[in-house]
Amino acid sequence: MEGNIIEAARLIGAGLAAIGVTGGGIGIGSVVGGAVQAMGRNPDAAPLIQTNMIIGIAFAEAVAIYALAVAFIILFAT
Repeated sequence: MEGNIIEAARLIGAGLAAIGVTGGGIGIGSVVGGAVQAMGRNPDAAPLIQTNMIIGIAFAEAVAIYALAVAFIILFAT
């Protein structure tokens, strides 16, 4: 009985940690959408905007990877 409760808590915790992965996807979509609009309004600044967009994507993706790593640690650590 007690082992089942612990296993259920681990699965729920991993699921909650995996929500951060969807947050990374939403963040990347927001960053790219804003950058495309900015490039459409000011094409001369496209190289600078694109550089900043790639940096923003890297930060958002890093958060998603951390969330995925935490979910795997919760699932597979004993």
